[in-house]
Parts: sequence; C-alpha cells; structure tokens
Amino acid sequence: MSTQQKYIDIKEQRGQYWLENIMKDKFAVSMFGQKRLSREGGIEIVVKELSTRMVRDGCQVTCYNRSGHHVSGAEYDKKTEYDGICQKFVPTIERKGLAAVSSSFFAALYSAFGKYDVVHIHAEGPAFFAWLPKMFGKRVVVTIHGIDWQREKWKSGFGSKFIRQGEKNAAKYADEIIVLSKGVQDYFKNTYGRETRFIPNGVNRPEIKKAKLITEKFGLTKDSYILFLGRLVPEKGIRYLIEAFKNVKTDKKLVIAGGSSDTDSFTKELKNLAKGDDRIIFTGFVQGKILGELYSNAYMYTLPSDLEGMPLSLLEAMSYGNCCLVSDIPECTEVVEDKALIFKKSDVEDLKEKLQDACDHPEKVMELKKQAADFICEKYNWDDVVEKTMKLYGGEK
Repeated sequence: MSTQQKYIDIKEQRGQYWLENIMKDKFAVSMFGQKRLSREGGIEIVVKELSTRMVRDGCQVTCYNRSGHHVSGAEYDKKTEYDGICQKFVPTIERKGLAAVSSSFFAALYSAFGKYDVVHIHAEGPAFFAWLPKMFGKRVVVTIHGIDWQREKWKSGFGSKFIRQGEKNAAKYADEIIVLSKGVQDYFKNTYGRETRFIPNGVNRPEIKKAKLITEKFGLTKDSYILFLGRLVPEKGIRYLIEAFKNVKTDKKLVIAGGSSDTDSFTKELKNLAKGDDRIIFTGFVQGKILGELYSNAYMYTLPSDLEGMPLSLLEAMSYGNCCLVSDIPECTEVVEDKALIFKKSDVEDLKEKLQDACDHPEKVMELKKQAADFICEKYNWDDVVEKTMKLYGGEK
C-alpha cells in the first residue's frame, strides 16, 4: 500500500470516527425567542435553519412559538409539526412590549419542566428568563442576535429595562453564550468579563430564478431595480435610503421589500417620504418564489443599517450573486470584507453618491456580482454552524 493510500485511509477513518461520535449526541432541545418558524425576521430564519438540520442529525427539537397569526396563512397558525420539528404555541398577550415578555415566560416555564437536555434561548429579551430552566438543571445556551436595547423602539421605558436585564441574566446564568459578531463578543468581554462563542450565521446556495412573478406583479425585470429587503424598522436606515435615492439620476427603481415589525406607523412614514417619486415601490412582506425572484434579478442590493446583529438578508443577497452596498458598521463590513460597496453610516449624501456611481458604472457592479456568491457561500455555511452549536450543547469548547 502506498504512503498516499495510507494517508487517505487514515483521513476516512477519522471522518467516520467524528461522524459516529457526533451522531451519539442526539440532544433533546427546546428553542424559544422566535415569534414562530417563518421568515418574519433574522431570528426566525436562524431558528428554522438550526432546527431542521438538528432534526436531520437525530435531535429532538421543540420550538415554543408565540400564539397569533402566521404570515404564511391561517393554515400555519396551529401546525404542530414542521419538517420534523415539534411546534408548541404558548400563551401570548398581544400588546406591544408584552407579546415577547409573556410568550418568553411561558416558553421558559415549559422548557424548565420539559424533558430537555438543552434550552436554547434566542435574543436578549427572552434571555431574561434564562434563570428558570437553569434552576431546574437544564443546560442553557443563549444566542445574542444583537444588542437589542440599542434599537430605536426600545431606547426607553419598560422594554429597554427588560432587555438590558435580559442581557445581564444571559451573562450570569447561561452555560454558553453565542454571538454573531466580533464587536458583540468584545462588548460582553468588556462589560461583563464574560467569554462568549463566536458562531456567525450561515447561508444556503440558492437556485437563481428568472423574473416572472415580479414582472407580472410589480413590472420589474432583470437589473431594472435596486433592492432593500428586511423589516421596516428605523434602525435599518430606510429613511436615508429613500432620501438619497430621490436625488439619484437613474431610470432604475428602488424596491423596498418587507413588512412592519409591531405597528404600521413607521411604514406610513416611509411611504409619505417616498411620495412624488414613482420609481419607489413597496412590496410588503415577501417570501417563496417572489422573494427568490427579487434577489435573483436585482441590479444591486443595499443595506443602509445603523444597527445590526448579523444581517442574514445581506448573506442571502450575496449568495444570489448580488453587488451589495452597505453602511460601514462592523456587523456589515465584517461580512462583506472587500467584496461590496460601502458608505458612511447615516450619511445621506455619501449614500447618494455611492448609489449614483453604481448606476453610472455597471462594470463595477458586474465585477462584484461575479465574486459575491462563491465568496459568501464558502465563508458562511449552515452545516458548520450546526456542528459548532451541537458541540457547545455537549460541553465541548
């Protein structure tokens, strides 16, 4: 047997050994913090991606979701099984600020008394109740999706205090804390002296779709529009985007795709701001084929955020081979490195200039498009995320 063949055999044996050992760890996992298994926000997408893969790998996963209407339709409101994931719906007080608190309390309570090896809590607010499953001997893992009390809607009042205390409780009670950016990792180290695990989100390599439904519904064709896709909330920087785009000389449209977070007041404000420019299109919440077509046919994707955890929509946009224009916050620049266009956060004039330059120089846009998909899909992989997360479940460092 040649030396090369021996080396190949040893590698195969090691790979089989790892597979057998990881498959022994078939954890019973409770997850909460998400609204439900949907595309309503980044947390919901992360929970869905993690859960489906963990079930595939032999884990039993229960997701404790809020009661209430599912964005995909009434038939999903009480669906108890989703791709092998057990869904349970907890009592929820449907009032602003109370929905997250009430649903998280009941989810923590059920998790504490349930037969689970691990309770995985998503976001700072729900982590307020980390002590409850911990008190009943559960292994508690918290994923910090961002410093949520900095968001505009939580900057004061009860919500801010609740979320800040949730952050402190995560630092105090969680067996492991997962962070999605180096900046948040530094923040927990400097503020609480707490070590965390940096496990960024993943992305799937998608199938590129031809423009069909978006042409019929919105009159959009290949490379005819600039795309923003995300929740319509102040910290996403959509105000700056509209103000900047209104002064860009181009025939391209600006498509703002996404739904409201809690109330429609901010969406109404944005639509008023866009009045008088018929190039600006609001699609509302999108998913499925329309979502795929929007990503597949955009001239460029833009994310002008002031605040992010780890922007999944940015990963998705790049996975579709989009040239991206992002604000210079670390949570965006860490993702794109030198494979995207960058403007100064909150600077309407700089954003306008970058948009105009991109519209005037399609060759620059096409060059970044060529690099985007391979770069992002190699850098961020959901199977790697699940492997690292399950090692934390088992107590590996």
